[in-house]
Amino acid sequence: MTETEQRSRDSEAAAELEGVPADMIEDSMLDASAKALEEDLARLAGEIEAARQDVLYAKAETQNVRRRLEKDIADARAYAATAFARDILSVADNIARALEAIPADLRADDKFRNLVAGLDATGREIEKVFASHGITRIAAKGMPLDPHQHQAMIEMPSADAEPGTVLQELQAGYMIKDRLLRAAMVAVAKKPD
Repeated sequence: MTETEQRSRDSEAAAELEGVPADMIEDSMLDASAKALEEDLARLAGEIEAARQDVLYAKAETQNVRRRLEKDIADARAYAATAFARDILSVADNIARALEAIPADLRADDKFRNLVAGLDATGREIEKVFASHGITRIAAKGMPLDPHQHQAMIEMPSADAEPGTVLQELQAGYMIKDRLLRAAMVAVAKKPD
């Protein structure tokens, strides 16, 4: 808009206002300004409240992420040795089988005494290392079958035990802290035919 056009509009507005008292003009201008300010204040208050909510949501999300990361770090520390422990279980099983396979007369023989003592010491050391890392053996024999810890391999008729009771442990099961490392393979009692 050119300067001439602006002057023309201003003079038209002045002509319209001729005859209107000046205090009325000021009051209407003040009312319009006050309404505009109130609208601006209401809009800004809404924006501030929205920003406050966004900050609260961001803080809550940050706190949730931090808790999740702390839990993941704790789990990583607690269960870091899981894969290695599973591999070592077969070594522990083989040592236990070797000890069970040695007949009593060979255990007393002077030629085999050191071998038996070495195997016993190795077995105890493995148990000690397992205990220091939170690896515990699952109780099986004489216990009711727990599908979260036992894997039933066979059923054996038994008049002496209640059905579902573990009669024999075929392979030891282990827990690492509160998680299953390996289920115990067991033989379970059933009613005789």
